[in-house]
Amino acid sequence: MTFLARLTASVAAHGPLCVGIDPHPGLLDAWGGGAPVAQAERLGRAVVAAAAGRAGVVKPQVALFEALGSPGIAALERVLADARDAGLVVIADAKRGDIGSTNLGYAAAWLAPGSPLEADALTVSPYLGVGALDGLFDAAERADKALIVLAATSNPEAAAVQLARLPDGRTIAAAVADAVAERSASTGAGHGLVIGATVDRAAFGLGAMDAATPVLAPGFGAQGARLEDLRALFPDDALVLASASRSILQAGPDGIAAAIDAATAALPR
Repeated sequence: MTFLARLTASVAAHGPLCVGIDPHPGLLDAWGGGAPVAQAERLGRAVVAAAAGRAGVVKPQVALFEALGSPGIAALERVLADARDAGLVVIADAKRGDIGSTNLGYAAAWLAPGSPLEADALTVSPYLGVGALDGLFDAAERADKALIVLAATSNPEAAAVQLARLPDGRTIAAAVADAVAERSASTGAGHGLVIGATVDRAAFGLGAMDAATPVLAPGFGAQGARLEDLRALFPDDALVLASASRSILQAGPDGIAAAIDAATAALPR
């Protein structure tokens, strides 16, 4: 079963919420005492347990586990194992992207079946060239996994690059989106794009999206976009995941299940 098929089934069953697993230092104290690694693992595993049966997709923020060193990576491995056992679709938010054998190393870590860090999809940066990601695309497709490629992100620093125009008049963001959509359509893999919910898509030169190229849309909750507005923000036929993290996680261990339910209820189906 391809990533696209798994994701489509998950959204049909549970809705388009993607629950972020972001053990921000400012949140950890609400999740119990102990060392930061223990707090991060407790948060991650509690989110997985609460999401199972309520939401279909989770997205661990890899950097916040990496910041805790090798014990943090080991904690992430256990969180990912829980998520796989729960049948959740897992997007590793690692934003990798390099060239050649380095990309193959990322593929082996995050996409290879049986890897301790195995996920269903991996966020990647295309700014060494979308073509430089070919090895990662190939590896993902062999394993029925997918890449989620940064196209139009909501941070203001990105505009200078993503709004720059090519000789054919397209923005860099649009060129990235076109390349990923073409690969996704030709393979059926379900490679997707990161398009911020707070981004003016027209300004970035982004046209209508279709269901063959899923969209991961961060920016809901703490960053200002409203879950209720998902279809107004993405009115076409795209398969859009509304990513929310801090607005859910701040509910703490006793409130996380109710927060996921409330977020799911707010989203249009």
